Amino acid sequence: MDRMFHFSADIVLFVFIPLLLWHLCRKAVPIVVIPILVGIVIAVTKYPVGAWGIPSQYGENIGWIAVLVLAFTAGLDMWQLSDGTDPNQTFTSPSLGRLLASALVALGVPFCIGSVLIYFYFLPLHGWETPHGSPVIGAMSIGLCLAVSALPVLIGIVRELSPAERPMGQLALRLAVVDDAALWIGLACLQFAAEGSDAFHGWRIQQFLAVALLGMLALISGAATRRLQQPPMWVIWMCVPVWLVAGAWASREIGLHELIGAYYAGAVMPPRWVRRLPVEKVGTFALFWLAPMFFGHSGMHINGEALTWPSVFASFMLVVISIGSKMGAVVLYPPSPDMSRSEALGMGALLQCKGLMEIVAATILHGKGMISEFAYASLMILAVTSTTLTGPMFRLVMKQRPTWKDGPIGSA
Repeated sequence: MDRMFHFSADIVLFVFIPLLLWHLCRKAVPIVVIPILVGIVIAVTKYPVGAWGIPSQYGENIGWIAVLVLAFTAGLDMWQLSDGTDPNQTFTSPSLGRLLASALVALGVPFCIGSVLIYFYFLPLHGWETPHGSPVIGAMSIGLCLAVSALPVLIGIVRELSPAERPMGQLALRLAVVDDAALWIGLACLQFAAEGSDAFHGWRIQQFLAVALLGMLALISGAATRRLQQPPMWVIWMCVPVWLVAGAWASREIGLHELIGAYYAGAVMPPRWVRRLPVEKVGTFALFWLAPMFFGHSGMHINGEALTWPSVFASFMLVVISIGSKMGAVVLYPPSPDMSRSEALGMGALLQCKGLMEIVAATILHGKGMISEFAYASLMILAVTSTTLTGPMFRLVMKQRPTWKDGPIGSA
């Protein structure tokens, strides 16, 4: 009975109260941000929610499952995007090569600038030292968080754009897919690098079977794409949990985080199967009703002592670095050669959104001891700030567009 009471208190605090606040502020603040803010307030004020059994065991488990589902649907979302063809489009659809190159520039510039600045100016600060692994790995871990774009949250933002703005949103999603894939690959590489020579030490048959299982998921998906394009829906629904559990288990067994395997499992599912699934509805349900407990608990896990004024100032410096380098990178090499500077800035404003992906990445890195308590707190503030600013920044840039007489980037 006590467990159900604790779970009910968890739901009220991190699900219903944030939903009420979200509606009271007329949805101006993304829903993913509010439970984190509630958790941060609890961490800073040290309010004794433990007397209510918060965080509850059921809340922890359900929130964790919800985030696994969100990571899985983020992989599935790779097959849900438009090809960029739209009558409202004012720029040329990029070739695959141009798209990939622009996405890598948009990811690489913030990553490199962020990693260098973190290494030389932030890690020497009190409390920022890397707990586990070399300072270079710690700097690169934070740099990766600065560079990432939040695909699931960005999908929700794009769905709310006007028809005239939708082509830019769809193109931003296609760039974010590459960023998202690079994030999970980067997280895996950083975890292996942090372990060093111990990464493969003591591997048994179980770890090799896990690697084989990941390969089998891709091979089975490829065969199903060619030979079983329109199976009954019950077959697809039976495969979904199998893919998810298999991917998460396999990545955990080889020393990576379960979320990496969940994302991979979604990304390798047969595209024709994915397009028949209600990916948006499942993701929305998990985001609104289950995952807020994970977000709220993540906010509570911040060390309140780490949120000093110098730490808060450092957080906002990270915001400036992240937003400035991301928008600058898109202007430097936009995905379409005839995209105007204002459109490129608008694209950068969308791509600088951190949201769920940075929260998950920071949680993984913090749990592995690859970033400090101070860095984790600052990254959470960065995620909240950048996600909240995404919509207003994009609307501000696009509102200016009709009055700007700028031509394509690179034109005289």
